[in-house]
Amino acid sequence: MSRLNYHHLHYFWAVAKEGNLTRAAERLHVSQSALSTQIRQLEDQLGQALFERRGRALHLTEAGQLALGYADAIFASGTELMALLREGRRAQRQVLRIGAVATLSRNFQENFLAPLLGRDDVELVLQSGSLADLLTRLRVHTLDLVLSNRRVHGSADEAWRCRRIARQPVSLVGRPRPKRKPFRYPDELAEAPLLLPGRDNDIRGAFDLLCEQLGIRYRLRAEVDDMALLRLLARDAGGVALVPSVVVQDELRSGALVEYAVVPGLYEDFFAITVPRHFAPPALRELLQRPAEEVLVAAPSR
Repeated sequence: MSRLNYHHLHYFWAVAKEGNLTRAAERLHVSQSALSTQIRQLEDQLGQALFERRGRALHLTEAGQLALGYADAIFASGTELMALLREGRRAQRQVLRIGAVATLSRNFQENFLAPLLGRDDVELVLQSGSLADLLTRLRVHTLDLVLSNRRVHGSADEAWRCRRIARQPVSLVGRPRPKRKPFRYPDELAEAPLLLPGRDNDIRGAFDLLCEQLGIRYRLRAEVDDMALLRLLARDAGGVALVPSVVVQDELRSGALVEYAVVPGLYEDFFAITVPRHFAPPALRELLQRPAEEVLVAAPSR
């Protein structure tokens, strides 16, 4: 198998970044025809078209998007290598790219990132999406880390490193009750209008199984995939929400919501997913070395 021509890859990378063949040619000080030839040779070597024309504009194909992710990582590593070996230092400003599953608690994400917020030497790029989409970006090194509430398992083809960084019991929360009347768990589950995570959520599956074992048929007011929306509904629309307390930490602190009961044996796990790297960003190691109890604690207000 022939080796990748990095000269051609650099030309492709320049065109992809500029989004325009003419500007890229001017920047590289080559003719447009020479640049087009180099990219065609790279496409022939890869066996895939990297660009498609729409009118006068160039757009990356799916293969082009994948190649761009690899090119970004390759040339960033090259720059870091030069700084590290020639000057004995890393780049002054680290860029850390973190993806989070779209339904993951925003409070948890902020707590996790708290040590880096406000630091002048770290630039954070934060993205959200489905777990499958984020893992694709992680695979090609356009992300350094993925945060998820679902574990993934590595294989010979997918070398995921998945570690649990925190675990929290799941609670039933709601507005303060008249005369501070206590919530009778599990007896009131059949009476209270419940706000529950969507059926694809592991918490929901475990809660449904628990209710089945207890012989309880509950009243469902709403099921919500997004924890941020579930938090708002618990605060503004009434009902009893099934959530890890980190999701509603601000409302619990202010008294807008109270914890009715901790559901026995029900937990939310939070995972950090990475891939093996020779030069992991120091800021990433700093985040992953934090104790679990710190990750779940809200950062003090600035």
